[in-house]
Amino acid sequence: MDEHTFVLLYKSMVRPHVKYGNSIWCPFKLGDIEEIEKIQKRATKLINNLKNKTYRERLLHLKLPTLTFRCMQGDMIEVFKLTHNIYDESVSPQTSFRTRSNTRGNNYKLLNHTLCLILLLILVEPETDQ
Repeated sequence: MDEHTFVLLYKSMVRPHVKYGNSIWCPFKLGDIEEIEKIQKRATKLINNLKNKTYRERLLHLKLPTLTFRCMQGDMIEVFKLTHNIYDESVSPQTSFRTRSNTRGNNYKLLNHTLCLILLLILVEPETDQ
């Protein structure tokens, strides 16, 4: 199998199954992360001319990121969407920002308790009274 075909098949058939529900089930235990990463390690060894290269070299050659990086990237995208009110305001958690800060930077510095609240609201479904 050539590299181009492998990348197309991997991105369309394997990676979606591995990353399904990443927003809800984000592995934080090192053992879970390694198990998920093993899938990509094993898949990249299927290309004959890359078998003898290290995992990092195979990823660089195929221009694929690690699954850990993709998980982190997805988390950053979700925080960006929350802080820039891209989600519907009636269902997204309210965020509060530091209005005065002694440090340089942007206006989107979340308060610590707000970030914990956002994560709680995302991970735990609110109970509805019926």
